[in-house]
Amino acid sequence: MTYALLAMGTLFLLLAANAHAPRAQSALLVPSFFAGWLTIELAPHLLVAEAVALGLTAYHGGLEHWAGWIGLVAGLLGMAGLAATLAVSRRTVVTLRESGAPLDLDPEGAPRYPLAPLIVPPLCLVPRKGVAVERNVVYRQDGGLRLKLDVYRPASAGPGDLRPGLMQIHGGAWVIGDKREQGLPLLNHMAVQGWVGFNVNYRLSPRATWPEHLIDLKHFLAWYREHAAEYGADPDFLCVTGGSAGGHLTAMVALTANIPEFQPGFEDVETSVQGAVPFYGVYNFYEAGPWPVPMGATRLVERMVVKKPFAENRDAYVKASPVTYVREDAPPFFVVHGDRDSLIPVAEARRFVERLRNVSAAPVVYAEMKGGQHAFDVFPSYRSARVVQGVERYLTGLHRQYREGARPTVPDEVAESVQEHGESVEEPRVG
Repeated sequence: MTYALLAMGTLFLLLAANAHAPRAQSALLVPSFFAGWLTIELAPHLLVAEAVALGLTAYHGGLEHWAGWIGLVAGLLGMAGLAATLAVSRRTVVTLRESGAPLDLDPEGAPRYPLAPLIVPPLCLVPRKGVAVERNVVYRQDGGLRLKLDVYRPASAGPGDLRPGLMQIHGGAWVIGDKREQGLPLLNHMAVQGWVGFNVNYRLSPRATWPEHLIDLKHFLAWYREHAAEYGADPDFLCVTGGSAGGHLTAMVALTANIPEFQPGFEDVETSVQGAVPFYGVYNFYEAGPWPVPMGATRLVERMVVKKPFAENRDAYVKASPVTYVREDAPPFFVVHGDRDSLIPVAEARRFVERLRNVSAAPVVYAEMKGGQHAFDVFPSYRSARVVQGVERYLTGLHRQYREGARPTVPDEVAESVQEHGESVEEPRVG
């Protein structure tokens, strides 16, 4: 038991260290990400498990040799680091700031909605009370192709209600993922607040070749215009969100409205959206910066997604990049990224936000979550609960402005800055 305690304590210390400084751009990238992601977002559960494991091992003879005492000290240090991570998450306050003059808002205003409870991850799959879920609605059928979505709406919603709509796009590096796995805490919360959410599947690579992923999502937009009212949603108001590859696709959907190349056979369908919330997305395939080489030149994107050699087909990767379509009449954006993201470095979000703010006339809000890993919002943790609330405030404000016929601005529903640890963060760093 002595060496078991040493191994256990060393492991706990390594987990805490990795959570604070993940191994980005190295051979340990993938295991480092998964270990950091689970450690950060499940910190309360892991802290209890570590305390029990250390206590039981020590009680059953783990301290009979010096190695056990070293393991115990290492384990306690790891638990202290984990407790610090938990403290950061619990103090997270998601309030928002636009590029420009500070907003004259009351930071002490109480939310209109309850904090999401901290629950074990499997329970986040269960719809919240008052939320009705209709699964596997077919939105595109073409021969053997059947693409489906799940609808999350208030149980009281009925046809013709004209509630605001939200499109959720799952991530998974364009090759894996499903509507049953991602965006569920946000969709449940938005439905409680009166929104109708659509969690949308699309074809995945390597079977699908870019831009078929985006074309599928454009088909959903066409379906939404025609069928939204049947589910109590407003056909003329839809926002879009998603994380990782879904963040990339969110930005593409928002910035490529009515471009014929991406809606073949239904070029005349209106495909604009009223707001976009990409989480930890990729926005530029053709320029390096956050990575040693451009994302488009990686084996994954080059061989499995776009399926064209990067060096000879750079234009194809330019066309697949949201930054290419930045324009003055872009819809409002709320970009969210974690500053400890080891899969898509935070610099990717910063440079996208900078370029979008330089061109777009609409508000561009950026929330950089200190201590947040990639996919931090998948679990209903302390941090994701507050992010969900921030997103709801922002989108609800946009919908209120839409109903009033007002030009989109930073809504009154959001507060003045991105604040953590009780300290106001000044203008988010970009570039």
